[in-house]
Amino acid sequence: MQAFLEASAVDLAKMIREQRVSSSAVVEAHIRRVEQVNPEINALVFDRFAQARHQARAADTAVASAKHAGMLASLPPLLGVPCTIKERFAVCGAPNTAGLVERQHIISDKDAMAVQHIKASGAIVLGVTNTSELCMWMESFNKVYGLTRNPYDGRCTAGGSSGGEGAIVGSGASPFGLGSDIGGSIRMPALFNGVFGHKGSPGLVSNQGQYPFPRGIAEEMLSTGPLCRRATDLPLLLGIMAGNPTAFEHVPKLEVGRLRVLRRHPDSLIRADRAQAHAQSQAIRLLVEAGAREELIDLRGFYHAFDIWSNTLSSAGSTSFAEMMYGSKQISQALKALINLPRAQSTHTLPLVLLSMLERVPELMPARMQRLVRQGQALRQQLIDHLGSDGVLVDLAYPTTAPRHYRAMVPPWGFVRSAIYNALRLPATEIPMGLAQGGLPTGVQVVAAAGQDALGLAVALYLEHRQGGWVPPWKL
Repeated sequence: MQAFLEASAVDLAKMIREQRVSSSAVVEAHIRRVEQVNPEINALVFDRFAQARHQARAADTAVASAKHAGMLASLPPLLGVPCTIKERFAVCGAPNTAGLVERQHIISDKDAMAVQHIKASGAIVLGVTNTSELCMWMESFNKVYGLTRNPYDGRCTAGGSSGGEGAIVGSGASPFGLGSDIGGSIRMPALFNGVFGHKGSPGLVSNQGQYPFPRGIAEEMLSTGPLCRRATDLPLLLGIMAGNPTAFEHVPKLEVGRLRVLRRHPDSLIRADRAQAHAQSQAIRLLVEAGAREELIDLRGFYHAFDIWSNTLSSAGSTSFAEMMYGSKQISQALKALINLPRAQSTHTLPLVLLSMLERVPELMPARMQRLVRQGQALRQQLIDHLGSDGVLVDLAYPTTAPRHYRAMVPPWGFVRSAIYNALRLPATEIPMGLAQGGLPTGVQVVAAAGQDALGLAVALYLEHRQGGWVPPWKL
């Protein structure tokens, strides 16, 4: 059973097709793991175990029939493999609240586009996972489902907004999950829970079927993508989610000797702690020792990373968070919610109440907003020119390992190490780099030029081979 919980989705699918194991056994093993860990981590917030068991039996029947007919090659690529989905995505028959109390009555009657692609691959959805309220904070906590905890240390955050996915995959209870990322919401949970995650180039995977749904440039900043425990799964999962399972089928083996490894110097963002600084140095060292060439780049625009991200997001003109939370942009509604928070009378969380008060600030200074948007565009082009087709920037998704619950608000700026790449609209792959001394995962994010997603995946495959990748929590 434990071997199922450590295997990649690709290997599980292969074993099921070859009838070395049954889908029923694989699905049951993961359901039992959910039942074991979820009371502690609160990651899965709605299960569909009965349907999953039924679908697993159907998958086993399909495999037997295909083998008898000599048509095993015609089976979908992930037939019989379990997975989980972030609650933000529409999953037919499942809630779709995005952590908003006012949406507790919402049950999806259809699947989001990426969910459709996952189901078409033969994967079996075990349930949906927790998020932050309206998916806009790095702590997966809301007044609908409560707080998600880190499987490596329950006192620490699992991240957000895909924190439920990070925790359930990191705990071994799901081989892979579907997440979304507009400010680090795939990469930070992947880091904190010791797994792989990929924020793709704009438009690579459809964002259709998510709530809330952004408009304009904000949709380009939002990326739908995978979290998984094994790098081997990234190419197939990314292709499946994009609607073309073979799109990344032949990610070339990394030619390390032709790779340029970029590092920002000086590093103008929040200073990394010792464990994360070591992870970054270790990743660069492994690549350089194998023949890659290290280059230091000075990108002064990163000094304004938070302002670039927040103003680029505000410039999109999407429906405000205040309107989604209170039905009005009037500041009086946010003030009322803030006053009610200490008395537990508000249905909202502190980060979202504060965000609803601050989100209009860029609109009050339109000239500054446009200047920062243009500054972001210039920084994007500058970094793309540095990266070319053979370079990756090795950076950090967050300056520390998973902080204790609620500590991320003091100071609240650490997430910008991820968020800036949403504003720059560049692909980034989160790669685990082992455990820190206290047992929490470390990791790096590898950024490539626009459209060069395969290069980030190739680096992930290489570093997993050299460093070991995901370390199951039961091996601590």
